[in-house]
Amino acid sequence: MTTLTAWLCLLLAPQPAPPTLLLVTGAGGSEEFATEFQAATESWRQHADDAGMKVFQVSGEKEGTTPRDQLQDLLKSLPGESLQPLWIIFIGHGTYSQGKAKFNLVGPDFSAEELALWIERFRRPVAVINCSSASGPFINRLSGAGRVIVTATRSGNELNYSRFGIFIAESINDPAVDLDKDGQVSLLEAFLAASNRVQRFYSEDNRLATEHALIDDNGDGRGTPASWFRGVFTVRRPKGAASADGLRANQLHLVKSLQEQALTPEVRKRRDALETELSELREQREQLPEVEYLAELERICLEIARLYRDAEK
Repeated sequence: MTTLTAWLCLLLAPQPAPPTLLLVTGAGGSEEFATEFQAATESWRQHADDAGMKVFQVSGEKEGTTPRDQLQDLLKSLPGESLQPLWIIFIGHGTYSQGKAKFNLVGPDFSAEELALWIERFRRPVAVINCSSASGPFINRLSGAGRVIVTATRSGNELNYSRFGIFIAESINDPAVDLDKDGQVSLLEAFLAASNRVQRFYSEDNRLATEHALIDDNGDGRGTPASWFRGVFTVRRPKGAASADGLRANQLHLVKSLQEQALTPEVRKRRDALETELSELREQREQLPEVEYLAELERICLEIARLYRDAEK
């Protein structure tokens, strides 16, 4: 095969779908809130554009279609299976009534239960960040394998306007919040930074905090607050939780470092699986013989190192 033919084959071959960002901006309710929501939306979009992601936006009515219908249609149209992640960001207000949490759109709203049905078909990494008030129940409804769920509140009863949304939009690519110093900001790191900024806001203003964000990525639907982390590791976990939250969220990056970009989706999937093994091994350290623990530790770390070495060739 000639060089030209090989180049043409590569050019014409189907290209893998890029990571996807779905931005949903809800009803502002007032000019002040609408301005803040728009600023957060633009921040997410700019970072996603810089990362080369495919971006879809849902906000107001479009050609006679309500935002609710637009959202549902978009979720139906996106690939259900992929190694590339799907990020879904909700920026706006939320409500909670009669045991149901809803996100407020222009026109008909949607509930956590409805969104759970709409994303049920996805067999790919999914991150849902609901920045609205009363968003806590979305964790209970959306939690599942391969998903990272972030909510601005810990329950549906935290009904006041949430500041978490603007803070996480500003943190998602801020080098100052890179706790593990790997040259990129993970979803976990952005969550921790935004939560800490929320806490400082209420503390410095001498006000009682009316929002407490949660993150869930182990599929148990319980969620973990930022105060239970030290760095990127948890020091506490919900009662009955089989594993800690945070590992999967720390593997997701909106804007990837050059080293991360060098990994193919397949290699990244294997790296993530090895890191999960490493986390599980650490939790078993007290129960394992020292020789067995060290042998497994060496095996996992060497394979991870080989993945990065081969990616640099």
